[in-house]
Amino acid sequence: MKILVVDDMPLMRHVMINMLRRLEYEDITEATDGSQAIKLLKTHHYDLLITDLNMPKMNGKELIDKIRQELKLTDLAIVVVTCDDNKQTVLNLISAKIDGMIVKPFTLNTLLKQLQYVASRRDKQPQ
Repeated sequence: MKILVVDDMPLMRHVMINMLRRLEYEDITEATDGSQAIKLLKTHHYDLLITDLNMPKMNGKELIDKIRQELKLTDLAIVVVTCDDNKQTVLNLISAKIDGMIVKPFTLNTLLKQLQYVASRRDKQPQ
Protein backbone atom coordinates (compact mmCIF):
# COMPACT_ATOMS: atom_id res chain seq x y z
CA MET A 1 0.00 0.00 0.00
CA LYS A 2 1.36 3.39 -1.03
CA ILE A 3 0.63 6.07 1.60
CA LEU A 4 0.92 9.87 1.54
CA VAL A 5 1.14 11.56 4.96
CA VAL A 6 0.36 15.31 5.02
CA ASP A 7 0.99 17.48 8.08
CA ASP A 8 2.57 20.90 8.50
CA MET A 9 4.22 19.87 11.76
CA PRO A 10 7.37 17.77 11.21
CA LEU A 11 7.04 16.05 14.59
CA MET A 12 3.49 14.87 13.86
CA ARG A 13 4.48 13.65 10.38
CA HIS A 14 7.36 11.67 11.84
CA VAL A 15 5.21 10.21 14.62
CA MET A 16 2.67 9.06 12.03
CA ILE A 17 5.35 7.66 9.70
CA ASN A 18 7.02 5.79 12.58
CA MET A 19 3.69 4.31 13.63
CA LEU A 20 2.98 3.22 10.06
CA ARG A 21 6.40 1.59 9.83
CA ARG A 22 5.75 -0.24 13.11
CA LEU A 23 2.61 -1.58 11.43
CA GLU A 24 4.87 -2.75 8.57
CA TYR A 25 3.87 -0.17 5.98
CA GLU A 26 6.99 0.80 4.07
CA ASP A 27 5.92 2.76 0.97
CA ILE A 28 5.33 6.14 2.65
CA THR A 29 5.76 9.65 1.25
CA GLU A 30 5.39 12.83 3.26
CA ALA A 31 4.14 16.30 2.34
CA THR A 32 4.47 19.44 4.41
CA ASP A 33 1.17 20.99 3.30
CA GLY A 34 -1.83 20.59 1.03
CA SER A 35 -0.17 22.31 -1.93
CA GLN A 36 2.77 19.91 -1.87
CA ALA A 37 0.33 17.00 -1.50
CA ILE A 38 -1.59 18.10 -4.61
CA LYS A 39 1.66 18.21 -6.62
CA LEU A 40 2.53 14.69 -5.47
CA LEU A 41 -0.97 13.38 -6.18
CA LYS A 42 -0.81 14.73 -9.73
CA THR A 43 2.36 12.77 -10.48
CA HIS A 44 2.16 9.64 -8.30
CA HIS A 45 -0.47 7.06 -7.40
CA TYR A 46 -1.32 6.58 -3.72
CA ASP A 47 -3.71 4.14 -2.11
CA LEU A 48 -4.16 6.11 1.11
CA LEU A 49 -3.89 9.75 2.15
CA ILE A 50 -3.51 10.54 5.84
CA THR A 51 -3.88 14.28 6.36
CA ASP A 52 -4.01 16.74 9.20
CA LEU A 53 -7.08 18.96 9.20
CA ASN A 54 -5.63 22.22 10.48
CA MET A 55 -2.78 23.40 8.26
CA PRO A 56 -1.77 26.80 6.87
CA LYS A 57 -1.98 27.62 3.13
CA MET A 58 -4.44 24.82 2.38
CA ASN A 59 -6.24 23.07 5.21
CA GLY A 60 -7.21 19.41 5.14
CA LYS A 61 -10.81 20.07 4.08
CA GLU A 62 -9.65 22.19 1.12
CA LEU A 63 -7.16 19.46 0.20
CA ILE A 64 -9.89 16.81 0.29
CA ASP A 65 -12.23 18.97 -1.81
CA LYS A 66 -9.51 19.44 -4.45
CA ILE A 67 -8.75 15.72 -4.46
CA ARG A 68 -12.38 14.69 -4.88
CA GLN A 69 -13.60 17.48 -7.20
CA GLU A 70 -10.64 18.69 -9.28
CA LEU A 71 -8.39 15.65 -9.39
CA LYS A 72 -11.34 13.21 -9.41
CA LEU A 73 -9.44 10.76 -7.18
CA THR A 74 -12.49 8.94 -5.89
CA ASP A 75 -10.56 5.70 -5.35
CA LEU A 76 -8.07 7.32 -2.97
CA ALA A 77 -8.84 6.39 0.64
CA ILE A 78 -8.59 9.41 2.96
CA VAL A 79 -8.10 9.43 6.73
CA VAL A 80 -8.18 12.77 8.55
CA VAL A 81 -6.19 13.35 11.74
CA THR A 82 -7.40 16.21 13.92
CA CYS A 83 -7.75 17.41 17.47
CA ASP A 84 -11.14 18.93 16.56
CA ASP A 85 -13.95 16.47 17.25
CA ASN A 86 -16.95 18.79 17.37
CA LYS A 87 -20.12 17.69 15.62
CA GLN A 88 -19.99 20.23 12.78
CA THR A 89 -16.40 19.32 11.89
CA VAL A 90 -17.31 15.64 11.76
CA LEU A 91 -20.37 16.33 9.57
CA ASN A 92 -18.29 18.48 7.20
CA LEU A 93 -15.72 15.71 6.87
CA ILE A 94 -18.36 13.05 6.24
CA SER A 95 -19.84 15.20 3.47
CA ALA A 96 -16.33 15.49 1.99
CA LYS A 97 -16.32 11.70 1.50
CA ILE A 98 -13.51 10.73 3.83
CA ASP A 99 -12.96 7.12 4.79
CA GLY A 100 -11.86 7.57 8.39
CA MET A 101 -10.99 10.00 11.14
CA ILE A 102 -8.52 9.88 14.03
CA VAL A 103 -8.70 12.31 16.93
CA LYS A 104 -5.40 13.43 18.47
CA PRO A 105 -3.82 12.26 20.66
CA PHE A 106 -4.04 8.66 19.47
CA THR A 107 -2.24 5.36 19.98
CA LEU A 108 -0.73 2.82 17.62
CA ASN A 109 -3.73 0.59 18.27
CA THR A 110 -6.13 3.40 17.29
CA LEU A 111 -4.25 3.88 14.02
CA LEU A 112 -4.28 0.14 13.34
CA LYS A 113 -8.04 -0.11 13.95
CA GLN A 114 -8.71 2.88 11.69
CA LEU A 115 -6.58 1.39 8.89
CA GLN A 116 -8.38 -1.95 9.25
CA TYR A 117 -11.74 -0.16 9.14
CA VAL A 118 -10.78 1.75 6.00
CA ALA A 119 -9.54 -1.44 4.33
CA SER A 120 -12.76 -3.28 5.18
CA ARG A 121 -14.89 -0.40 3.81
CA ARG A 122 -12.87 -0.27 0.61
CA ASP A 123 -13.15 -4.05 0.13
CA LYS A 124 -16.96 -3.81 0.30
CA GLN A 125 -17.29 -1.04 -2.27
CA PRO A 126 -18.36 -2.04 -5.77
CA GLN A 127 -15.49 -2.03 -8.25
